[in-house]
Amino acid sequence: MKNPFTGRVKHVVILLCFLLVLLLISYFFISRSIEKKHANTMVMGGKYYDMVHIENTEEIKEESLVRAGGSEEEKEPDLEAYFRPSSLPVLNTRFDWNFIDDYYDKKPSDIILPSDLFKTPEDTILNYFSILREAANIEKGKSAGCGTLGNAEIPYPIAYNFLDDEYRDRLSYKQYRKTFENILHINLIKYHSVPVYDKKENLQRYFVELETIEGNEKNQGSFAYYYGFVDLKEEKGEYKISNLEFHGENYLCAPYHGWAYDAEMSVKVRYGEWCELIEKMYPVKQEGYIKNISFKGNDGLDYLLVYYQLTNDTDIEIAQFRKAGGGEWEQIRINPEDCVKDENDAVK
Repeated sequence: MKNPFTGRVKHVVILLCFLLVLLLISYFFISRSIEKKHANTMVMGGKYYDMVHIENTEEIKEESLVRAGGSEEEKEPDLEAYFRPSSLPVLNTRFDWNFIDDYYDKKPSDIILPSDLFKTPEDTILNYFSILREAANIEKGKSAGCGTLGNAEIPYPIAYNFLDDEYRDRLSYKQYRKTFENILHINLIKYHSVPVYDKKENLQRYFVELETIEGNEKNQGSFAYYYGFVDLKEEKGEYKISNLEFHGENYLCAPYHGWAYDAEMSVKVRYGEWCELIEKMYPVKQEGYIKNISFKGNDGLDYLLVYYQLTNDTDIEIAQFRKAGGGEWEQIRINPEDCVKDENDAVK
C-alpha cells in the first residue's frame, strides 16, 4: 500500500523545484533587460554616463582631511560657484543656414561632404558641433518654445556623416537621431586634446564640454551641461569621429558633498591619505580651466595630475604623469580606490 504522505511530499518537492526554476529564469531575463537598458543609454550620438559621485559622510570627510594634513577651516570652498552656469563664449559658430540648406531633405547616404571639413581633429570637432548647434529633436510632451526651433531635424543627416564607417555600423541613423531627443540647442564651450590611455593606433581623443537647452512639460527651456570625450581616427587625410561619450553634470552634488569635487583636496585625500604617496605638495598651476597639481612622492619621484574644471566648478581628473629626476614625464595610471581596497583587504 502506497504511503499518501510520501506522495504529497513528492508533489511539494516537484512544485518547489518548478518555482525555483521559474524564479531563476525570471531573474535571468530581468537582469538582461536591465543590462540592455543601461547599455543602450545614449545622448547626442554617444554613450551616456551618470557623473561619478564619491559619497563622503562628514565623519569620513573630516578624518580624511586631517590625515591629509589639512582642515575644513583651512579651505572653505566657494559653494556659489557650483550652482552657476557658464559665461564662456560659444565656439561652434562656423556655419549659417545657407550651408545647412544645401543638404535639405537628403538622406544620410546621399550626402557627400567636402574633405576640408575634416582637415584636422579641431576642424572636425568645431564643424560637427557647428552643424548641430541649432538642431532640435522635439520630444512629445516636452518643449521649450513655439513653432519650429532652429534648423529642426535637418542637420542630423549631415552630422551623421562625421562618424566613421565603423561607428555608423554600430549606430544606425535612426538610432543616432533618437539620441538627440529633447536636445533643442547645443553650445560647445570647451574642447582640448587629452592623452589616450589605451594607446590605440591612429586614435586622437578630445575633451569637450557642452551647454544644451532641453525642453520640459512646462514649455520652458532648461540649461543642461555635459562633459565628454570625442575619439577621432585619421583615414585618407580626413579625421572622422570613431566614438562619443558624455557625462551629465550635476549642480547640487558638489556644493553639498565635500572635498571630492575639488582637485587640491581630492589629491591630498586620495593620493596622500589613501595611497600614502605624497611627501611634499608643489604649488598648483592653473591656466584657464586646466589645473596642474604636482607633488614629490615618497618614492623620490615627481608626480603631475592634470584636471579640467567644469562649468559647475567641479574638477575632473584627465591624466597622470610621473618622472624621475630630470627625465621625461611618463604617462601612468593609478587608481586610488585600489589603495583603500587593499587596506580593507589587509584588515580582513
